[in-house]
Amino acid sequence: MAILAAFVAMIGCSPFNKLLKLNDSEQMYTAAIRYYDEGDFQHALQLFQEITPRYASTMRADTIMYYTGCCYYKQGDFSTSGSIFDEYRRTYGRSPLLEDVEYMHAMGFYFSSPQPTRDQTATLQAISAISEFMERYPASPKLGVCEMRIEELKNKLYDKSFLNARTYYKTERYKAAIIAFRNALAEFPETPHREEILFLTLDSCYKLASNSISTLQVDRYLDAMDAYYNFVSEFPESKHRREAERMQRASKRYLAKHNADIDGVTPEEDGVAEE
Repeated sequence: MAILAAFVAMIGCSPFNKLLKLNDSEQMYTAAIRYYDEGDFQHALQLFQEITPRYASTMRADTIMYYTGCCYYKQGDFSTSGSIFDEYRRTYGRSPLLEDVEYMHAMGFYFSSPQPTRDQTATLQAISAISEFMERYPASPKLGVCEMRIEELKNKLYDKSFLNARTYYKTERYKAAIIAFRNALAEFPETPHREEILFLTLDSCYKLASNSISTLQVDRYLDAMDAYYNFVSEFPESKHRREAERMQRASKRYLAKHNADIDGVTPEEDGVAEE
């Protein structure tokens, strides 16, 4: 008990607690800045919160709000820091700290962006916020970092659209997969998944045709042929070329058998044994 009492007494007499008991606003402000500079954001935040109402409507009000937002930001609470920085932008539009505030506000969205398997609303917000920062501060030394962050965020969107479409493919919902793959390319033509998307579109078209009722097969095999030509025209050296050729031959045989005028090819002229 004696040791515990001594420990409690020691805590009670810590410099931080003495500072709180002293209740000197000027000393608390100076100490808060010092704690922040030393990386002790929790103690700094506690002091800034304590003195915020005391400095309301004074020359230090904007600085205290800035540091309060920074403390939350440095501790990873981007929701709270974002709210504070947003209020700061509306209240102190001419502050020399505004560029830094807007940068952290944008980066808060970046750090809040989830993995590609989850909803990407925060990712879109981050891209918008960072792009807005870059437009507003074209001479900022942070532009290089901003460009890299946007590329990272875009890659998440590419991954998300690809993974969503591939889910339909894996669950054998080929009609939905075809639509999703084509939408992914329409929305993000620069996606690094382009080759895989074009191949899986072909594969989905072929499998959809193969599993369709006879009245739908001609149109769907024609769709598979179109998907084949789209794929090989862009990626003639693809590792999937051999499998693509197999699907093209099978589609061509079916079409020739049911409509000899297609490409002017008959089953006999195709020269490939039916699988």
